[in-house]
Amino acid sequence: MDPIRFETHPDRYNHWKLEINDERARLVMQVDPEFPLKPGYELKLNSYDLGVDIELADAITRIRFEHPNVKVVTITSEVDRCFCSGANIYMLGLSSHTFKINFCKFTNETRLFIEEASKNSGIRFLAACNGATAGGGYELALACDDIVLVDDGNSTVSFPETPLLAVLPGTGGLTRLVDKRHVRRDRADVFCTLAEGIKGKRAVEWGLVDAIFTKSKFAEGIKGREDMLAEQVKDAVRGPSVALKPLDSTIENNTYTYKYVSVELDREARTGVITVRAPSEAPPTDAAAMVAEGSDLWSLRCFREFHDALLQLRLNEPEVGVLTVKTTGNADYVLAADKALLANQDNGFLREVKLLQARALRSYDLTARSFFAVADADSCFAGILLELALGADRFYMLEDDDEKVGVWTSDANADQYLTSNGLSRFRLHFYHTPEMIDAALARGTEGMIASVEADKFGIPTIVADEIDFEDELRIAIEERASLSPDALTGMEASLRFVGPETMETKIFARLSAWQNWIFTRPNSTGERGAITLYGQPERPNFDWKRT
Repeated sequence: MDPIRFETHPDRYNHWKLEINDERARLVMQVDPEFPLKPGYELKLNSYDLGVDIELADAITRIRFEHPNVKVVTITSEVDRCFCSGANIYMLGLSSHTFKINFCKFTNETRLFIEEASKNSGIRFLAACNGATAGGGYELALACDDIVLVDDGNSTVSFPETPLLAVLPGTGGLTRLVDKRHVRRDRADVFCTLAEGIKGKRAVEWGLVDAIFTKSKFAEGIKGREDMLAEQVKDAVRGPSVALKPLDSTIENNTYTYKYVSVELDREARTGVITVRAPSEAPPTDAAAMVAEGSDLWSLRCFREFHDALLQLRLNEPEVGVLTVKTTGNADYVLAADKALLANQDNGFLREVKLLQARALRSYDLTARSFFAVADADSCFAGILLELALGADRFYMLEDDDEKVGVWTSDANADQYLTSNGLSRFRLHFYHTPEMIDAALARGTEGMIASVEADKFGIPTIVADEIDFEDELRIAIEERASLSPDALTGMEASLRFVGPETMETKIFARLSAWQNWIFTRPNSTGERGAITLYGQPERPNFDWKRT
């Protein structure tokens, strides 16, 4: 089967319509049952699969870059009496466990992308639920700032996963219900076990939706909520508009190739190498020149490519478990690009570039692969590219007496690109010794920190001389590739986020732990499990032991 691709364009959407009207946008969901991502199921009742969500993620990105005047995005449906019935159950039943988890992860990241746009980009989102809103459909609504439900005597919001499928809402529903919408936990308990859901006044009283309108007044009610939301963001910095060009990546045998990113795989050894390249020439430094480069601006294109490569690896290369991360090129060009980007945050386009970089880095943190960053004579771990080393599970550096191997810090490493728990990667790295951060950043203002000195500052994991470096790295990669992927996923997810919890870390931790476990239990996916028998007359056969 052809590999899954994550690039698309509104001209190629099968399931969404993007309508722009000056400061308002409408994302209209009308899932075409005849266009599933994979054969074997129909996408009935506005149920979605990964292909539907790839289009949604693309639309949100294009609104932010190509339509910066938009203040309010209304997400609604053209299917009569149905907003969205959630993830397609037959798709889940046909999918491997690995696919299910990575599908949920991508969908989670898309929902968080909506919330980040609301927080940082001056865009508010309205879920106009024109009918039944179930499971992942309600989770999509929960990601919005405001939820309205048609009051027609039948339409409900619901989480039927537990009573019908023996699983949990997979895209942050439980967490958003109590942490974001402040639904009382006892009411949430009732709601999550009612397959039929809750409608009308009770849905408003319990905080499940913000307003209800009769069918005859639904359009008028939506207009009023849009006006209210637009007023909240009237002073946000916007634009200019920049079109997002295709990345034009190629996949040939064991190699994924982009302009600034490449991936080389050894599938037999279950390993690979990601190489990220610095700009090939001095980057523009003033806002006008940076805008003129548009989507070819290195700071934007490189991280669009990096993010796309991560998604390809997650879904297309499930057995490649250990990835070496390398950089190459001119560090001065990276530092200049960082400086210019951070100096021009009053430009709406450049703000969006920085936010996209941050999103790509968070996807890196959340990817279930072992990442070993490697600095050798050709490396360029400078500024934002140093974030790749700081975010890796280990960082190996070649000891070099000639001081040609090192790292370069910049303001990009100082609380600019935050992880899912709200801390920078430097702060995670030095969580218990925060004084080391200031020392390393201060030293970095003087230029490259060579490998031996970087070791004294505590930046790399291991520094080895030329005699031992290759063997030590090879042995470490081979040992890592021999360990249980399940155990490594749990270990890495636990170790990568030192310190406080946030709604975002809770969502992904619960996906990694609860869903990884529940999706493999016989009560859900066994021969007589709820998902396996969904749509059939037989009842599931549960193992009643609590574990």
